[in-house]
Amino acid sequence: MSPSAPTLADRIDAILPQTQCEQCGFHGCRPYAEAIALGEAPINRCPPGGAEGIARLAALLTLPALPLDPEHGVEKPRMLARVVENQCIGCTKCIQACPVDAIVGAAKLMHTVLSDDCTGCELCVPACPVDCIVLEPMSLSQVNDPDHADAARSHFQRREARLAEERAEREAALAAQKAQVAAIKENPVLAALARAKARQQERKP
Repeated sequence: MSPSAPTLADRIDAILPQTQCEQCGFHGCRPYAEAIALGEAPINRCPPGGAEGIARLAALLTLPALPLDPEHGVEKPRMLARVVENQCIGCTKCIQACPVDAIVGAAKLMHTVLSDDCTGCELCVPACPVDCIVLEPMSLSQVNDPDHADAARSHFQRREARLAEERAEREAALAAQKAQVAAIKENPVLAALARAKARQQERKP
């Protein structure tokens, strides 16, 4: 079976830089691509893509090339994040902020940025409470590497899928807990047992 032809959103997404920085006002490049494809967003909201990216989108969509909308940022060189290790407190806030899982570490332990995976989104910078993340120039070879963009897209998709699964598990656990509480309230015997168990817990030193 032959693969399906790429949709318009696919072709737009292929042009976007896959920084997943959200400067466009959408949660990542793909949602922005879908909004453009539906005519719900203009093509000039991507500072990392800059004028070249806007021109490529305009050519694809046969639209005039607009100047970058300054409300969404300014065009500037792409940067890589780096954790200043001796200042890191291991709070994990940067890990939670990174849209492509390019930061590794654990609570109360030093974190580090995987520079090959970093997209330069800069979302980790405001997330850091001790300002221990610095930005350094990203090489042009990495900026212009389509494989790097493809990898960033895949990393973003995997992270989104994992977070969605974790949310579903939390919601299922909460629903089960609520159902259990409701069942206990409806059953006098279970309610009495639950009260007895609670009293026993209270008596323990």
